Amino acid sequence: MTPDNLQLANTILQRINELASISEEPGVVTRTYGTEAFIKGRTLVAHWMQAAGLQTHIDNIGNVRGRLPARSPEAKTLVIASHIDTVINAGKFDGPLGVLIGISLLEQLIQQGTSLPFHLELIAFCDEEGCRFHTTYLGSKVVAGNFDNNLLLKQDAVGTSLQQVIQSMGGNPAVLPQDAIAAKDWLGYFEIHIEQGPVLFEKDIPVGIVTAISGQKRVAITFKGEAGHAGTVPMDMRKDALCAAAEFILEAERFAASHLQPVVATVGTLQVTHAASNVIPGEVLCTLDLRSANQQVLNSCYTYLEQLGSAICQQRHVEFLWQPIQESPPVTCNTALNYLLAQSVQQSGYEVIKLISGAGHDAVAVAPVAPVAMLFVRCYKGISHNPLENVELKDLAAAVQVSAAFIHSLIQKHNRG
Repeated sequence: MTPDNLQLANTILQRINELASISEEPGVVTRTYGTEAFIKGRTLVAHWMQAAGLQTHIDNIGNVRGRLPARSPEAKTLVIASHIDTVINAGKFDGPLGVLIGISLLEQLIQQGTSLPFHLELIAFCDEEGCRFHTTYLGSKVVAGNFDNNLLLKQDAVGTSLQQVIQSMGGNPAVLPQDAIAAKDWLGYFEIHIEQGPVLFEKDIPVGIVTAISGQKRVAITFKGEAGHAGTVPMDMRKDALCAAAEFILEAERFAASHLQPVVATVGTLQVTHAASNVIPGEVLCTLDLRSANQQVLNSCYTYLEQLGSAICQQRHVEFLWQPIQESPPVTCNTALNYLLAQSVQQSGYEVIKLISGAGHDAVAVAPVAPVAMLFVRCYKGISHNPLENVELKDLAAAVQVSAAFIHSLIQKHNRG
């Protein structure tokens, strides 16, 4: 570990803390897409990109994009990216870590006067988490050219549409396709991210190479029973929507936990409509998040859980509504890029650890148009989506060292032509 890398890591950590201070509410980190806090954070990141010497602009969906051009205008583009939006009450490293390391990497290339055989574009994606509209990868879908215009009609909890939010931030929904990088112009995609799992922490190894990203399906589920007086409706005559939901949730947990193939199932939100202590719940809304790195397993579990919910509700005389809201396939990271990444890890003096990501990343949206690679960084106990999220300075410095070596190896490879 060189003093220079430690110094760079310390600057990155200071910026992570500064960005984390920008939030929708004091005392926590919450920066969801299109909010005042998001716009303020986006402006700060754009300032850092400009200060580093990058050609910087904000596109129509709200991504911050900094470009370092190649010596040839006809060259392809390598994108380095992650996201700057957060979940509610988040940690401060999930997403911003990769963006701020990226700024440091490109700033070093500028200071070294490096002549590039390909364009480098650093992107701070605007909405990877999907908290506001239940639509993940909004920013990366636009850049990859696979944004679905039907999403513009989606509304948040207070009825504001995605189209309205884009316009309120100064974007033009009608020209989103113009912000895409054409498939023929992609060289590749590289994302640096905390592991969000315990493997690197338990092994005390600073970085790991992602080989695949699990596919996922998200579903909005509604249980419709019949509200009634808690004191007057006999137990055997009730149509309790909350009891039906509770049974489904526990059965989904048991099913995933006992499945022979790796699969995870999570009910992450639960809303009882017109809830009161003396009223039998008449309607319950919840979400199901289902993930597996195996597409066949994902599909079969999805079908089973839908049938399970329907059967539970039929028995309880409760209506069951199953609405898919988001789906992404499993992604395999590029073998050639991972080979160079593994060499960079070894040259930096670390053991090569290969990991499958159970969490989704913007690389999923990019994978249909470009080869993708991801570097995971060790985080405290693997904790993520939680204020306890933390990365030690030495691990951050290791990520800077490995990432810089990887970019230089790509430059050398393409200079040889």
